[in-house]
Amino acid sequence: MKFKNFQASENMLGSAYMLLAMASFAIGDSIMKFVSSGMPLGQILFTRGLCAITILFLIAYKLGHLRPVSTIFKAPFVLRVIGEVFATYFFFSALFEIPIANAAAIMQALPLTVTLAAAYFLGEPIGWRRMIAILIGFIGVILIIQPGLDGFNVFSLYCLLAVLACTLRDVATRRLDKNTPTVFVTLITVIVVAFGGGLLGFTENWVSSTFYTSSILGIASLFLITGFIGIVSSMRVGEVAVVTPFRYSVLIFAVLIGAFFFEEIPNTLTIVGSIIVVGSGIYTIYREHRVARKLARSTLAE
Repeated sequence: MKFKNFQASENMLGSAYMLLAMASFAIGDSIMKFVSSGMPLGQILFTRGLCAITILFLIAYKLGHLRPVSTIFKAPFVLRVIGEVFATYFFFSALFEIPIANAAAIMQALPLTVTLAAAYFLGEPIGWRRMIAILIGFIGVILIIQPGLDGFNVFSLYCLLAVLACTLRDVATRRLDKNTPTVFVTLITVIVVAFGGGLLGFTENWVSSTFYTSSILGIASLFLITGFIGIVSSMRVGEVAVVTPFRYSVLIFAVLIGAFFFEEIPNTLTIVGSIIVVGSGIYTIYREHRVARKLARSTLAE
């Protein structure tokens, strides 16, 4: 009984961490969207990156999580960073042009694409139930994008490209050396993304950055870091099958922020599509958890 109570409290704490992470990402993204009206993407990424790099470096140094430069040149690390760079570019390019709730909803297809990619590239088992759930989830994505209808925006396709880039990132992450600290991985990723923003600046007309703009981008970087820490903490504290579905709470935060601060109200197709994507994702997570438990039991039996 004590063990069950302990596990329940751990899961509650893990779920709380995940909710904190999703709220942080939603708020940070909304700040980026707000600033985009007066500043180009490259400059935003570069400015936010400088703030995040400073904070992450201090954290990594304090924790003793800095690693040799040679660590970052291993194939999984390089692929992960490349995926993050393209995901950041495509996601924010879309976010600045479409409702925040729509962008968040499309990104929720990520667990489905990662499951599919892990089966194809990593040889992880995938049954017919999960395959059907993935196909149904993609139908939900189509409803959100609404191709050929009045609600269609070409930048929704950028969100799909961001999902593909995130899929590369997450699959590569599974191949990272487990001894490589998360803070170090995040630090290097943020450095490269900031550098990418600086390169993007050669194609943009940068504006004079005010103290106000720099300050709120600094706040956005704090929310970014809080989001990363929240996700890592949730996975280490609670059971994956319990805490992972709380990732979808980002949709609720995105809808509320979009409605109150950007006057963006999702249409019926977007709402229906979001429900389908979330339902498919939760079912896929549930099936993955069951399969993992069966494999663990069979291994112990042997």
